[in-house]
Amino acid sequence: MSHLFDLSGRAALVTGASGLLGAHFAQVLAGAGARVVMAARRVEAMAATAAALGATTVHLDVTSPASIAAAFDAAGPIDILVNNAGIAVTKPVLAQTPEDFDQVLGVDLRGCFLVAQEAARRMVADRRPGSIINIASILGERIIPGVAGYTAAKAGLLHLTRQMAVELARHSIRVNALAPGYIASDINAEFFASEPGQAMIRRVPQRRLGQPGDLTGPLLLLASDAGVHMTGSTITVDGGHSVSSL
Repeated sequence: MSHLFDLSGRAALVTGASGLLGAHFAQVLAGAGARVVMAARRVEAMAATAAALGATTVHLDVTSPASIAAAFDAAGPIDILVNNAGIAVTKPVLAQTPEDFDQVLGVDLRGCFLVAQEAARRMVADRRPGSIINIASILGERIIPGVAGYTAAKAGLLHLTRQMAVELARHSIRVNALAPGYIASDINAEFFASEPGQAMIRRVPQRRLGQPGDLTGPLLLLASDAGVHMTGSTITVDGGHSVSSL
């Protein structure tokens, strides 16, 4: 059965590849045999990982159509897109500025749309079947205080995934979403060591945060022929957090 997950001969582009999850996704796809292109605004932050994987790097600002087109030109034909770039602004609703809200939606929703659209256009032009994987969040269906733009963007991304899946199915392009829960990282380590953070972990039925490795299998399922009949789906990986009792 392992041949179903084999990505040999395919090319993948990962956005937001300078971050923890983006780098992990690149490692997973390269390990399955794909030629990997790592894309982000901070090209230097990807250099060590790219060198270790034999991957290439491209500069990409997902808010700029010109930058997106240039990145795809540099990347060459792509079979798999992992739409991972994202940001958040943490402020109460009453303190959020229009600029805060626009900035988050500009990257997390508009940017994901523009990148997926460009990937799909090129797949259609080349008559290449493809897989687009939008990295969403359990906050697309649940909320926590202080991230109004992020929750709105991720909710929109889930529905955008379904919309694109229907329209692109005739071109043999699959569009699915991967929705992680809270993933342990250096950025959130201090919070989750605190009492409020520990209380949040206790509300996760598995009583632990996610690790990047928890996303390996779901990512490969969506990227490979193992998930060939899946489109418009969301795979939630959160230890049961999003379905836990209030």
